[in-house]
Amino acid sequence: MNKNLYFLFGSLISFLISILLGILTGIDIVKNSIIISFFIHWFLFIPAYIFKTEKFFDLAGSFTYISIVLYVLISSNDYKEPNIGSIILSFFIIIWAIRLGTFLYIRIKKAGEDKRFREIKKSFNWFFMTWTFSGMWVSICSLCAITGISNGIKFTETTYIGIIIFIIGFLIEIIADSQKTSFRKKIENRDKFITKGLWRYSRHPNYLGEIILWIGISLMSYSALEGSQIFTLISPVFTYVLLVYISGINFLEQSGEKKWGNQKEYKDYKSRTPRLIWFL
Repeated sequence: MNKNLYFLFGSLISFLISILLGILTGIDIVKNSIIISFFIHWFLFIPAYIFKTEKFFDLAGSFTYISIVLYVLISSNDYKEPNIGSIILSFFIIIWAIRLGTFLYIRIKKAGEDKRFREIKKSFNWFFMTWTFSGMWVSICSLCAITGISNGIKFTETTYIGIIIFIIGFLIEIIADSQKTSFRKKIENRDKFITKGLWRYSRHPNYLGEIILWIGISLMSYSALEGSQIFTLISPVFTYVLLVYISGINFLEQSGEKKWGNQKEYKDYKSRTPRLIWFL
């Protein structure tokens, strides 16, 4: 298949899959929020392609999360008797999105570019597919949350456990990012890999925190899922697959091998430190 057709086909499939999942929830608000997710990404793709920049790509994802969560919360809530659980879950996602989007934007601004996009942004179809995939990422990762919010989150033991797990994951992600940022600021650490703090116990603790917090969000959403809507709990599974095998850890591990693969210290670090935690 022609590469350009492959990219366009990939964009179409990711859109259709996301819309189908939205329809399967049986909630029009959820389906509409997924459509909104894609249209935001497609709209922001235009200036990104014109100026050949990926610098606000992560901000676009965060903005989309915030937009669809607020849309679902406002559309489904009764102003006279607002659902506190839905408000808390929405707040958690919004705070996470603001923190992560801002952090990634500042990081890429300092670096000057995101190396992953060096070739991608030169091709209209490839770059468009990447932005479309981001719309799919937001839609599927948030699916259980926006479904739960639309139904109204109930406070159960599972909900409270989810709150605790989210906070733990969120703190792990913040601490890991902070430790790596501080490490990179020191001139003597240039071109070195970090093995201190949380990075002593996991090669990618920031991604571990991300996966944990989405498990927490799923558990918070669980109390509000009805019947077949239980399938929306694929959200943390999708997050794990995306971060480990596609855009996150997989890319970083390959990059690490190129930089330090011949160093004994790096080989020892990899042999004694799990990719995420334990066998994962």
